[in-house]
Amino acid sequence: MVKTRQLLVDYARQLFARRGFDNTTMNDIAEASGKGRRTLYTYFKSKEDIYTAVIDGELMRISSTFLAVARKDLQPEEKLVELIFAHLSLIKEAVTRNGNLRAEFFRNIWQVESVRKKYDRIELDIFAKEIERGASMGIFDIDDVALTTDIIHGCVRGLEVPYIYGRVGKGMDINISRPIVRKLLHKALAKQA
Repeated sequence: MVKTRQLLVDYARQLFARRGFDNTTMNDIAEASGKGRRTLYTYFKSKEDIYTAVIDGELMRISSTFLAVARKDLQPEEKLVELIFAHLSLIKEAVTRNGNLRAEFFRNIWQVESVRKKYDRIELDIFAKEIERGASMGIFDIDDVALTTDIIHGCVRGLEVPYIYGRVGKGMDINISRPIVRKLLHKALAKQA
């Protein structure tokens, strides 16, 4: 049962990536997957429903990789830098991998945002834990962990579209931008002498 559902999602993702959301029908998905329309409608009520499942799958993939970065044994400041770059790189990879889905990803932002909430919560928790760890180690001077976390996460999310399109700095060249991001975080979070 789970295998069939995932198969349908995989075929839908491929079709949405190649043709776009508007140019893909439920019939197209049923035909490409080798399953009948009845099977497709057993799992999904509408094309929007399967689109949501596609976005959820992409965000789940991003989240699992992000969690792997969070498990790295790094100092808090360095881990925050790693998390920021992981977030941006993973979002860019997902959008690039999905071709025409890219346009839908940005055009139908409200649907994406509704699916994205639970994954944002995971990221916010990871950022907060790292900020708290840095504060407890005496590395960071933070008055409000939740607000600081929201600001950092909001800034990173605000960089997604410019990063994807190479409009931030020199395309966010890792050798140039990492030291700058590290310096910005240090200035914003570190205890001042």
